[in-house]
Amino acid sequence: MLSLIRMYIEKYHLLTHDRPVVVGFSGGADSVALLSILVRLGYTCHALHCNFHLRGEESMRDERFAEAFAREVLGIPFYKTDFDTHTYASEKHISIEMAARELRYGWFEEMREKLGAQAIAVAHHADDNVETVLLNLVRGSGIRGLRGMVPKNGSIIRPLLGVGRKEILAWLEARSYDYVTDSTNLTDAYTRNFIRLRVLPLLEEINPSAREAITRSATHLAGMEEIYLDVLKQAEKQVKRPGDRFSIPALLAFPSPQTILYELLKPYGFTRLVTEAVFSSLQKESGKFFYSPAYRLLKDRDWLFVMLRDEQPVNEECICLEGETGDLKYPVELSWRKSVITEDFSIIKDKHIAYFDYDALRFPLLVRRWKKGDWFIPFGMKGRKKLSDYFTDRKYSRIQKEAVWLLCSGDDIIWIIGERPDNRFRINKGTKSVLIVNFSH
Repeated sequence: MLSLIRMYIEKYHLLTHDRPVVVGFSGGADSVALLSILVRLGYTCHALHCNFHLRGEESMRDERFAEAFAREVLGIPFYKTDFDTHTYASEKHISIEMAARELRYGWFEEMREKLGAQAIAVAHHADDNVETVLLNLVRGSGIRGLRGMVPKNGSIIRPLLGVGRKEILAWLEARSYDYVTDSTNLTDAYTRNFIRLRVLPLLEEINPSAREAITRSATHLAGMEEIYLDVLKQAEKQVKRPGDRFSIPALLAFPSPQTILYELLKPYGFTRLVTEAVFSSLQKESGKFFYSPAYRLLKDRDWLFVMLRDEQPVNEECICLEGETGDLKYPVELSWRKSVITEDFSIIKDKHIAYFDYDALRFPLLVRRWKKGDWFIPFGMKGRKKLSDYFTDRKYSRIQKEAVWLLCSGDDIIWIIGERPDNRFRINKGTKSVLIVNFSH
């Protein structure tokens, strides 16, 4: 057993001997085996025990046993903490199981940092992994769930993942090590226990080696996941563009584009069901929105745009520009100044800088959003053009339209800010003074 665990630790580079390791220690058979094996292998261990106060006196019994075993049998430091698990679950609106998990791992990480430990060792073994795979299967998990637990996940390591429950119990019995038993593990009231006590025995009637077969499948899937993740990296590079934009043609060029789309949108909180609806819309007309708890997604022509849900257009209240010089920081960053035409006056060709005949303007100037019916005369042209037509010609997405701000003189639009000025207010031969407006973005 010691050789198996040593080789497993070395194979997956789980631990070194130069720094301590904190070990989750409930006092149950698995954690007793883990802690005692790591101590025997020469690692500096600190035992961490959580009392969730869910089983009355039995919880206190576990705490007393864990402390005595760690201190008296193994002679290592012991730390414990108490949790009001029911209150935490109620406040977070989560299950007791999830609450205990969050509390446990949160405290483990705090203690790891406090003690300068290299890792958090937990006692999950091969049979736990089989249960996890089956649990994820019935939940409809993807490839990541079906490959089960991994030897190392961040600071969490699982040195016993290569051995099963039978080997663990045999090892404890051979050394006469005692342990406590959680009575809730003997009932099928919880989903994982139901799988352990009822589902797996039925599967073993079909195939006595069902556990080993499921473990092999999980191992194969773990290898496939590496290939899967590599393709996802390639897809992200080719499909995702700056500004949380996704190219639909680039997406559709990949095999299984719906699966790739789900993986790309998952970080934004979009569920598989919503992603299916998004994928169905790709060949349909533009303009439809889809929502996750924090984000919204717009399908527009050949693009998918993702933005925060609260990134709504600012109200159309006007902001005045007053004075011959000044700055406006919100909602758009503008700076402006008046300049007199001289012989050495020159114009910088930059769409973020606009020049206007000062005397043709009516002050104060206004900054506002565009609205239906707005028109202007584009620089270099003579005829009117509706802004809606201008946006269509330039293939503006709905998101880009929402981001447009206008600089106005009275009712006249003098500049689509950062885009194109109005020809009526351009500098001409008779211009004496110029208003120079700079847009920072």
